[in-house]
Amino acid sequence: MEAATQALDAQPIAMTLSAGFAALYEHHYTVVYRTALRITGNPADAEDAMQTVFLRILNQGSRLDLGQLKEAYFRRAAANAALDLLRRRVSHAEAGLDEAFPHAAHETAALLKERLRRAIATLDGSDGELFLLRFVEGLSNGELAELFGQDKNHIAVRLHRIRQMLQVEMER
Repeated sequence: MEAATQALDAQPIAMTLSAGFAALYEHHYTVVYRTALRITGNPADAEDAMQTVFLRILNQGSRLDLGQLKEAYFRRAAANAALDLLRRRVSHAEAGLDEAFPHAAHETAALLKERLRRAIATLDGSDGELFLLRFVEGLSNGELAELFGQDKNHIAVRLHRIRQMLQVEMER
């Protein structure tokens, strides 16, 4: 009974969004959603990833200068959130169709996309993010070099190795 009385006496926490955050959301939510949708292939998952991105920004509070965040930041954040979602799904997944029917002669495009998503989810570190930003989002090697703080040639070599790892994973 005492807990119920305390709950009634509790004051609601005022959650007000700054005008800067609201403007930031309005300006970048489509980029975040589209990036996440291309990676996950599922509108509900894309919305979850979008929510994750903006909640992370909101949780940063005054530590972030909202005016300095550029579109590349949001693409990268969306790719990270979508990859996290795919990794969680793979780690909790049951046997998929490709495991149930390993000798299927013909795979549908949707099944191939799902197998690729699972293969990408197995990549370590920022490799999945790098691959998605290059081949899904269409960023150039030069843009990726600047974004990751690495040499353009190093990015090209990493992408080549990532493609080889994905090919091995897809052949399983």
